Amino acid sequence: MPALTAAALREQITSGHAGPLYVLMGADDMEKSAMAGEFADMVDEGLRAFNVDRLYGGEMNVDDLVQTVATLPMMAPRRVVVVLNAERLLIPKRESKASEEEMERLEAFLGAPPDHATVVFVCGDLDMRRRVVKLLVKQAQVVTCGVIEDAADAEHWVRAHAAKEGVSLDAAAVSALAERAGRDVVRLRSGLERVRLYAMGQAIITAHDVRAAVPAGPESQENFGIANAIGRSDAATALRELGLALEAGAVPVMIMGQIRWAAEQLPSARLHAAMDAVLRTDLALKSSGGDPRILIERLVVELCGAGVSRQRPTPGARQWSRK
Repeated sequence: MPALTAAALREQITSGHAGPLYVLMGADDMEKSAMAGEFADMVDEGLRAFNVDRLYGGEMNVDDLVQTVATLPMMAPRRVVVVLNAERLLIPKRESKASEEEMERLEAFLGAPPDHATVVFVCGDLDMRRRVVKLLVKQAQVVTCGVIEDAADAEHWVRAHAAKEGVSLDAAAVSALAERAGRDVVRLRSGLERVRLYAMGQAIITAHDVRAAVPAGPESQENFGIANAIGRSDAATALRELGLALEAGAVPVMIMGQIRWAAEQLPSARLHAAMDAVLRTDLALKSSGGDPRILIERLVVELCGAGVSRQRPTPGARQWSRK
């Protein structure tokens, strides 16, 4: 089956239209465990003890799986069976006649899983050359965990994890944290922890708290804090965003990429002078023409001005022209 995004999987879980087989993959064990836990939402909380099972690949065999899944759900539409460390079940420790027969029973199960159950295989590294693994990936819906698809997915991650940790964020704070961390689960997790500690004791965390506690991620392509501020001619915010980015370890060349993008979005009347300013600063950075932070701060202030100054470019620098 084609790969399934985390957002699409959540839609299936919310609608209650989950399929019989799923494989959760990815290097982020915390995200795989969290995603596996969301399958339990298909069963009313009071009935989960009777309809949700967690098995461990290193402590079970195929017959344990088949028997558990065969049990009909009790007062619920589906039984949910989560197999953690599933690679230990799928890849036996040693080759033998018994292990071959066990894999054959597993293949038979995967080929015709019961309609009343959803089985979730939470996997580490898999040997994709094995026949049973190939069959599982073919029959199941595969989700790579720890991958944030878009801004909406990042905001969902923040809301879900904040709720689990008992942290209250208003809507603007959720959006601000998703924007600053971008599509990076590690930064999202770190950012949530930072703002939780920063706002400890507050009833609710605001966007101001997020901006004060969480630095903008330098590599995030979704974070255009500096660029957005330049677009609004908001020099104070742009300089603050610049400072946070530099403190987070952003290198000047990466910041210049964002600033150049912002300059390209300016009105046509300001565009030529803006690009000249960007080119002039870029040349100064590459030729050690001053302190990088000061050079970029001057550029940001210039681009945020009511009109971009039309200074003559540094001798030797070619003029930028719009194609």
